[in-house]
Amino acid sequence: MPLELVATAPRTPILREYPEGELGAREVRVQSEHGAFKHGTELIEYRGESPFADSRYDSEWQIFVPTEKTTRFPMSLGNMTIGVVTEVGRDVTLLKPGDRVYRHCGMRETHVWAETVPKLPDGMSWQAATCHDPLSFAIAALRDGHVRLGDHVAVFGLGAIGLLIAQCARLQGAASVVVVDPIELRRDLAIRQGAGAAIDPTTSDAGAEIRKHVGKRGADVCFEVSGNYTAMQHAIRGVAFGGNVVAVAYPGECRGGLNFGREAHFNIPNLIFARGCSDPNRDHPRWSWRRLEETAWRMLLDGAFDTDGIVYPIVPFEESADAFRDLVDQHPERSIKLGVKFAS
Repeated sequence: MPLELVATAPRTPILREYPEGELGAREVRVQSEHGAFKHGTELIEYRGESPFADSRYDSEWQIFVPTEKTTRFPMSLGNMTIGVVTEVGRDVTLLKPGDRVYRHCGMRETHVWAETVPKLPDGMSWQAATCHDPLSFAIAALRDGHVRLGDHVAVFGLGAIGLLIAQCARLQGAASVVVVDPIELRRDLAIRQGAGAAIDPTTSDAGAEIRKHVGKRGADVCFEVSGNYTAMQHAIRGVAFGGNVVAVAYPGECRGGLNFGREAHFNIPNLIFARGCSDPNRDHPRWSWRRLEETAWRMLLDGAFDTDGIVYPIVPFEESADAFRDLVDQHPERSIKLGVKFAS
């Protein structure tokens, strides 16, 4: 039987067998080739720190309300899979065996998908395709942050979304882009992709260093993409008077590191929460989550972004349980966006 990657309990990833489903008339069977994970949101769920464990979001009241504690395990792990069609249902007309397709889903060796699943365009690498999700959120964050021509921008946290925000800012015409991350391999990649300066927050005062790079007054827009509250404090410390601080990450509960009685109180920055999929979008009805996704895909197809090195490292599927536990959860300094290669 084929294998899938799941967490059976908090921080307990395993590979387990699953039965292959029957193929419907308008469905296709897909053999997985490559995939990648979503480190931020997925990690919160994997660690058992999701607010949905004992609450639900009431869409009418627009607040979280208590519920009985429920288990969210086992949970599938993985964000996107690229694979090849191996079998088609009797009424399928849109796809044929050999077509390469992609979809947001968990990691498993085979899938049964509707024939409307999109094809991977010719010339697009699988690594670029797996950047579709983070780029959609990066574009949303940039729009919410109102980055304009000539602005100085700082980005805290260089996972896939942070790296792509840095590139978005350059495309938008930022005068400078300063990146902040304690992980050397991520800082190095950001510099190779065009960032003007990189700061290690473990060896310097990141907020003050940003001001040194942009002439004392601070960055016009700071993006906090790490989910670390000390990083948020330094984003506020490094932003210009009246500037924008954009909270992009999906953080856990604040248990220290943040003090609104310092620069936040005196420099009156605007704190903006960016989550592109929380429709209606701020620019509704012209912009929606669907438009953000379509824009991200088109720009990836046009080669507007450098995605080389973002999916790193790439491990065999049979090692994915250990890799997720070790490289994503316990040792993030050894990865950026973990990729998987399935046996051919």
